[in-house]
Amino acid sequence: MKTLIPPHKSLTAAVLAAAALCTTAPAQAQPARIAAVNSERILRDSQPAKQAQNKLAQEFAERNRELQDMARKIRALADRLDKDAATLDDTERQRRQREVADLDREFQLKQRAFREDLQRRRNQELAQLVERANRVIRQLAEQRKYDLVVQEAIYVNPRIDITDDVMKALNASSK
Repeated sequence: MKTLIPPHKSLTAAVLAAAALCTTAPAQAQPARIAAVNSERILRDSQPAKQAQNKLAQEFAERNRELQDMARKIRALADRLDKDAATLDDTERQRRQREVADLDREFQLKQRAFREDLQRRRNQELAQLVERANRVIRQLAEQRKYDLVVQEAIYVNPRIDITDDVMKALNASSK
């Protein structure tokens, strides 16, 4: 699975690559062509990213609804227990407390499983999107003859930022 390089590692790699390009530039007599891409923006705002978010929302909507219903049921039982506690005998109060505790435990397990499944699926969708974005970035770099494309940087001059072009290509391929 391909992932984005952490910013501090990509920055170090970019600096080293730029330094290497600068030391060889006089011998080649042509400046290095560098571009930058804001990966975070692509993963957040591109059409494929939004489609993936909608896909996940639809895929997990029913389980989310079930969890919400279960939480409401637990709250209602706990509220009824609190309201009736003074008039209940010990056996009935303990039975209801056990019922609320058992339901709460079941809810916690289901909620944990839900979060884990959602995170796993989110990671799968993200990996596919990163792979598609990297393919598009490579294609643009080859077409435009860039020597270096940096995915993350502290500062990027808008003149070398190709994020919009990458997003346009991704959006066009997702239709």
